[in-house]
Amino acid sequence: MRKAFFSGSISLAFIIIVFGSYVIVAQTAVSGEWKADTRNEESGKIHLSFERRTHNGKSQNGTSFDYADLQGLTRDQAQNGRVTFRLVREAGTIECEGMFTAGKGSGTFTFTPNRSFVDAMKSRGFDFEETMKKGRDGSTEERLFTAATIGITTALADDLKSANFGPLDVNDLFKAAIFKVTSEFMVEMKSTGFPNLGMEELVKARIFKIDADFVRQIREMGFEKADFEGIVKFRIFKVTPELLNMLKSEGYGDLSSEQVVKFQIFKIDQDFIRKARSVNPNISVEELVRMKIGVGG
Repeated sequence: MRKAFFSGSISLAFIIIVFGSYVIVAQTAVSGEWKADTRNEESGKIHLSFERRTHNGKSQNGTSFDYADLQGLTRDQAQNGRVTFRLVREAGTIECEGMFTAGKGSGTFTFTPNRSFVDAMKSRGFDFEETMKKGRDGSTEERLFTAATIGITTALADDLKSANFGPLDVNDLFKAAIFKVTSEFMVEMKSTGFPNLGMEELVKARIFKIDADFVRQIREMGFEKADFEGIVKFRIFKVTPELLNMLKSEGYGDLSSEQVVKFQIFKIDQDFIRKARSVNPNISVEELVRMKIGVGG
């Protein structure tokens, strides 16, 4: 059976669900329940998840934290016993209380938003309130709660503004915080020959572990024609520098990214290429694919 081949531009919507926008309402505390698990976390980390009721039902999000970020909680305390601790962030403070048993914890939390954070962000061009007015029903507090859990800061906003990304909005702050997109990363990627990458492309780079070194390896193999979407495909289909080097040595150094990916998808290796060329020295990529999947020319 012939395998399906991926082609075309990869939309960020294919990768993540972008955070929605909310309408501003009176400032109130956000409350709900938390759960924690220390058993499978690397040393110095604890995984916390928060669940709360929203206008759409229930909402849950979680991440790993350093114990140093949680005031009043140590690794020993997160094994057994009653606890009270807090996460203090620029967007507000999450206060938790509950119980741990054998490294698993649960309890309740209350989030108190920080109004000065909203004002500080607005002065930098990131207007949380205006964003909410244009979106779906909800509250600024819900948005600030998420900003607190993922660690959005004024320093991040300043960093992004200094990097000349172009127009950015509050949603871009969330993307940058979640996927660790910084001005330094943008500069590194620009230096590889992609001067016009926007936030969406940089998020893709983070998701698929594309950095400046990987791009340079592709270039050094002689595949200068690969555009950014092509390099994303290389990562998705696990195209390696070794494969590129083999193709170049076999005279296939002037291929499009889609043609390169086909060698990986259909597992066309050096031995197969040489056997096919013994019959047809000028065999094309498409003919190699047809031979591999057993389809006549």
